[in-house]
Amino acid sequence: MNLREARALLADRGFAPGDTSTRTFPDGSPYKVEIPSCEGPGVMTAVLEEAKSRGITIDRVSQGSGVMMLTDGEIEEMLSLGASAGVEVCLFLGPRGSWDIGGQAKVSAAVGGVARGNDQVAASLCDAFRAVELGVRSLLVGDIGVLEIMGRLKVEGELPADLVLKTSVLMPLPNAPTAQLYERLGATSLNVSTDLPVPVLAEIRSVTTVPIDMYIEVPDDQGGHVRFYDVPEIVRVAAPVYLKMGLRNAPNIYPVGAHLASTAEALGRERVRRAELILRLLAEQDEA
Repeated sequence: MNLREARALLADRGFAPGDTSTRTFPDGSPYKVEIPSCEGPGVMTAVLEEAKSRGITIDRVSQGSGVMMLTDGEIEEMLSLGASAGVEVCLFLGPRGSWDIGGQAKVSAAVGGVARGNDQVAASLCDAFRAVELGVRSLLVGDIGVLEIMGRLKVEGELPADLVLKTSVLMPLPNAPTAQLYERLGATSLNVSTDLPVPVLAEIRSVTTVPIDMYIEVPDDQGGHVRFYDVPEIVRVAAPVYLKMGLRNAPNIYPVGAHLASTAEALGRERVRRAELILRLLAEQDEA
């Protein structure tokens, strides 16, 4: 089989080139803004204050240190802040390979988010049920097996039907068949690989229905790209899409605690400033 024949085979199975997306969020918006690494109520308060001062709407915050690194009171405070501001609060599940005693994750980021063994899968489920009982309705999943189990638990009624299952950037998502698989397993928000060209994003959108979320500025340990001028085209082909602001030249602060509070808050405020920059570009395009 040559490349032309292989492309035709994929097209016959529904994996053809994409085009302009006509999909939107339920409120009709083609894009929303996500601020990642919102590591607790202190950081979230700083993010919301900064957004208010800049006239920026934040739609979702996500946290990377994990449910297990937050007290019940901290989770409840974040949910209260989110409810007051109309912001979705997404918390990361469980232990992960990069924190474990195994060596592979120390040399390969590709396994950084995995749950090693059934005990870590069980720990992820413990995090999920604890968070849900406290009122969380958005969870960030870094392991494909955990995603599959949680998707089934939603179908079986063990977890709420409206629970958002957002895949982590630590779960590689480089192509349309993988995106379709993640959605089939239960993902309701797809964090695509950070370095995908616009045509590949169009391919992914052509076979998926749930929102895509994508780093526009990428942390150094995930590639370090700064793609501000790609944003109008990203929105055009990938809508509905969460535009997610990481930071270059910033420390990896997971897991966060009081010893890193000022750093985490400063990073959160700067992510909001970055969001203002990309929203200006989108507004400029709308006026053109």
